[in-house]
Amino acid sequence: MTEEVGEEGRVPVAEAPLPLPVEFEAHYILHQEAFHDLALAVLGTNDAAERAVHRAFLEILRHWDRLKLESTNLQQDVWAIVRRTVVSEELLSLREQLAALDSGSGLYAALGALPPRQFDVMVLRYIGGHDTKHISWYMGVTPSTVDYHCRKAREKLSPVHQKNLRSQGEETA
Repeated sequence: MTEEVGEEGRVPVAEAPLPLPVEFEAHYILHQEAFHDLALAVLGTNDAAERAVHRAFLEILRHWDRLKLESTNLQQDVWAIVRRTVVSEELLSLREQLAALDSGSGLYAALGALPPRQFDVMVLRYIGGHDTKHISWYMGVTPSTVDYHCRKAREKLSPVHQKNLRSQGEETA
């Protein structure tokens, strides 16, 4: 369930093919409000919630036939897609907020400039406090992939961190 990432780290929103499968349409009608409530609680704005729910339903639709055939608990699998989409939307929003901050250290700008997966791993691990197992579930990748992205992000952030440590040392000397 890997999505292509476009400009600004956002997944391009495609239109759903018509006609929709009847079972999918019924699922949408029954659960759209609950999905929107979850997204609104996490994201805080109606626009962001609508965007996340739309992305989630497009993702669900893309995998609908496989989900119906292979899922032992369709509702649980659909909620997992919704949760991952909402978390993804929150991370994209956080990236934009961090890029706008100016700490004087350059750390926020460097963090905001990381590739999407590295950014997600760093935020989930160091700001969200999540462990590798949970991050891998949220992102839909293996734990070793999470560790790889974390290592690469730390390598990219290290020069900024080292520069800040040197400046702090010079200020106290």
